[in-house]
Amino acid sequence: MQFNNLIVQIENGVGVITINRPKKLNALNKDTILELHHSIKDLDAAHDIRVIIITGSGDKAFVAGADISEFSDFDVQQAAQLSREGQELLFDFIENLSTPVIAAINGFALGGGLELAMATHFRVASDNARMGLPEVSLGVIPGYGGTQRLAQLVGKGRALEMIMTAQMINASQAELWGLVNAVKSQEELLPYCFLLAEKIKQNGPLAISAAIKAVNANFKEGISGFDIEISEFAKCFGTEDFKEGTTAFLEKRKAKFTGH
Repeated sequence: MQFNNLIVQIENGVGVITINRPKKLNALNKDTILELHHSIKDLDAAHDIRVIIITGSGDKAFVAGADISEFSDFDVQQAAQLSREGQELLFDFIENLSTPVIAAINGFALGGGLELAMATHFRVASDNARMGLPEVSLGVIPGYGGTQRLAQLVGKGRALEMIMTAQMINASQAELWGLVNAVKSQEELLPYCFLLAEKIKQNGPLAISAAIKAVNANFKEGISGFDIEISEFAKCFGTEDFKEGTTAFLEKRKAKFTGH
């Protein structure tokens, strides 16, 4: 599938999606959100793709926000539809994806850009990255899950501080607060993400997917994360990967997982 706003590359079982709107600092518009959905869906369906990395083009911005010109004249109903559709199509979609997704934050991650990064399973930032949710400076609040995921990652107090002040934090502060897992130089950023991807690829893909589902369940209202863990744990015992993993361990060799 051809994309106007993305560059999609595949390397050794890792899909790399680069948001490519440099003149707009890779800002998210409707078309880009739709293209991201389709590209991620395609990579997730490919049996040989074990990890997905999302980054931005250039060295200034991961995603510098949403394209405000698209919704500045929306009414209340249109705004509700924009938020709901965006969350279902992209942000919730990524969070619940069976294939692990890493955000390589290579610069500004603001508004919808930070919300996109927070929807991924974990984040690595370049040392020049700046992150924030500045929506209140426009008289609105984050609408793509930002109020929820930021509080989950950094705690209620810090999330409210970031949101209410509309201030950016730097990469080292983001690492200290647990918003990102690691900080690297621009040159080291993607190689480090590939290193993490290689470590993930060595493990059972069905178990990885089960772990994502079990961890996410802890944050879903009305669902017992412990019950989901029990269920997903048990399902692993019915897979060829479990048989291979335990057999390889007993035979003192490296497991060869197939995702079955």
